[in-house]
Amino acid sequence: MTEYGRGPGSEPWHPEDPLYGDGGWEGQQAHAGQSAYGGQQQYPQQPQHGDWTQGRQQYPYYDTQGQPQYDPQYAGHAQPQYQGGWDATGTHGHVPYAADPGDPYGQQPMAYGAQQPDFYGTEDAYPPPEPPGRRRPEPEPELEPEPGPSATPGAGPGAGPDEEEHAFFAGGGGTDGADDEEHELQSRRERRGKGRKPVKGKKRRTGCACMVVVMVFGGGLAGVGYFGYRYYQNRFAPAPDYVGDGIDEKVTVEIPKGAGGWEIGRRLKEAGVVKSVDAFVHAQSQNNKGDSIQAGAYLMRKQMSAASAVLLMLDPKTQSNVLVKPGERNSAVYQAIDKQLELSSGTTKKAAEKEYKDLGLPDWVENSSDIKDPLEGFLWPGTYPAAKGMKPGAILKQMVGQAKQKYTAYGLQAKAKALGLHNAFELVTVASLVQAEGKTHDDFRKMAEVVYNRLSPSNHETYQLLQFDSTYNYAKGTSHIHISEKEINSNHSPYNTYTHKGLPPGPIGNPGEDALKAALNPTHDGWLYFVATDGTNNTEFAKTNAEFLRLKEKFNASSGN
Repeated sequence: MTEYGRGPGSEPWHPEDPLYGDGGWEGQQAHAGQSAYGGQQQYPQQPQHGDWTQGRQQYPYYDTQGQPQYDPQYAGHAQPQYQGGWDATGTHGHVPYAADPGDPYGQQPMAYGAQQPDFYGTEDAYPPPEPPGRRRPEPEPELEPEPGPSATPGAGPGAGPDEEEHAFFAGGGGTDGADDEEHELQSRRERRGKGRKPVKGKKRRTGCACMVVVMVFGGGLAGVGYFGYRYYQNRFAPAPDYVGDGIDEKVTVEIPKGAGGWEIGRRLKEAGVVKSVDAFVHAQSQNNKGDSIQAGAYLMRKQMSAASAVLLMLDPKTQSNVLVKPGERNSAVYQAIDKQLELSSGTTKKAAEKEYKDLGLPDWVENSSDIKDPLEGFLWPGTYPAAKGMKPGAILKQMVGQAKQKYTAYGLQAKAKALGLHNAFELVTVASLVQAEGKTHDDFRKMAEVVYNRLSPSNHETYQLLQFDSTYNYAKGTSHIHISEKEINSNHSPYNTYTHKGLPPGPIGNPGEDALKAALNPTHDGWLYFVATDGTNNTEFAKTNAEFLRLKEKFNASSGN
């Protein structure tokens, strides 16, 4: 698009260009139609009257009242011709324009570009010279204007709102020097004030900012002080602790297996025994035997000093636990729980009969009518917390949970079939027989082989009869070694393996881990018989009936039969 008054590729006019606003430009070009460049140009019709910013008039000179005047001294001067470039002085060549017939000043030379008098230093110059004795004040530093559109119409690239206008467009007239200087200073003050905020607003913001800084700084100091105090308390100050051996009020605290000092201290603090966990941990570390505190239930007094609590927990008399021994029957476990919880005899047995389905037994456990106790074999040997105030069912549930965890870890279901058994329940039964008949650790694997060999269909010695005294004694609730043949033949219990082939209906005790491992990995030496020749700990094994009879005679001789 062609710029106003330029040919193609020309720069836009700057406000200080000599041709901008000239009467020969805005007045004559509207009618000339032909530019000095040799091409037909179209220019917008400029208004002849109205707002000063909307249309510039063709008067190069103004009187003291701001009225345009024509200066006849410009008449007769020739207008320089456009030469197509820059003249020797480095300025643009000026273009001659055709005269407007309706313009009485159209034949006069331009105010710029022709010979004219030099007004520099006179009152007619703009800005006017300073009056004698008056010193122009030092210019204040210019503030950067706020970003915005250019304030000067027609300004070239880089012009800003504070760029001064040419004297011809600034409206300066022939006023006296003092008034004109005041006008100029006022204009500069107004331009410098653009983008500034009121002084009062600054003061208010400064005050608020100071208050915020003080609050933030004060809050930071308070936070640092608080955390510093906490750090000192945690690192150097003694932990909160009670004094003495505690009050008369007692409470049971259960310590699980594998619990460390921090966990023990946490449980004691929750029960109201010690005042802080840190105090207990510190007291435990100061005691040479502090690390030997065992899992179990402890009957403690409330509000004890940490050191007193450690000493009390190290005393075996204060421990309130139930110990399940390997091979122990459930009936003995029930009695121990009743005693530890200070309950009447038979209370735990009744709870077991009533709640056994809710204690977490494995889903492969059988429950036929022949089974004497569905929990037999599932109260895993170990030490369990049992103190006054606890429920029997809660204690039994811990034992069953341990058994289930162990049996699952050994994968009894898959290994049972590999050993010729129907399911994991039968495998637990075999382990209970091994535990009951074996006397030492070395006996267990041989005893397991005896069981599997006697259950074999190829057994032509006992014909799948186990013939174990332990099963008969379990049915009777006794532990006798010497059983008469008459007693055996008269008892028709399914647990009587002298008269009933195969395994008993269920386990006859709670096997330990050694017996369980032996049932999973028996020997393969052909053992079929065994006799406790000393009647207590010395068990000897035989592969044939003849060897068995010799071992039996040895037993009779040692026992006085």
